[in-house]
Amino acid sequence: MKIQIINGPNLNLLGKREPEVYGDQSFEEYLEGLKKIYSNIELSYFQSNIEGEIIDKIHEVGFEYDGIILNAGAYTHTSIAIGDAIKSVTSPVIEVHISNVYAREEFRHHSYISSSCKGIISGFGIYSYSLAIKALQEIGQNRKLPL
Repeated sequence: MKIQIINGPNLNLLGKREPEVYGDQSFEEYLEGLKKIYSNIELSYFQSNIEGEIIDKIHEVGFEYDGIILNAGAYTHTSIAIGDAIKSVTSPVIEVHISNVYAREEFRHHSYISSSCKGIISGFGIYSYSLAIKALQEIGQNRKLPL
């Protein structure tokens, strides 16, 4: 199984940026742990602060990978283009947010990508990515997700 993790703007600052919201661990540190836990899965990672680069990565892997985990950051609330890119590919996409976006500012309550995604995981801290991997494993095995 091959899964692409894509992080959007400012997520390169995890571990430094607002640790009370996003925690004190860098994503690279967390990814090393994920790769050990899910050693049977090929996990690839990409981060960009540039909308077009995120779209290009979705296009690049969206017909070959078994799934995409996407934390589009603030682009979640502004980018129709990323939503269209998700619709254009065949790989299932899980939308992920570290914080509970519905417990934050009202502008974060709307997503332009959710309707194109297989599902949304929000508010479980950095562990949200692990939950998304588990969901993609279930989807990949054509099983119904556990209730």
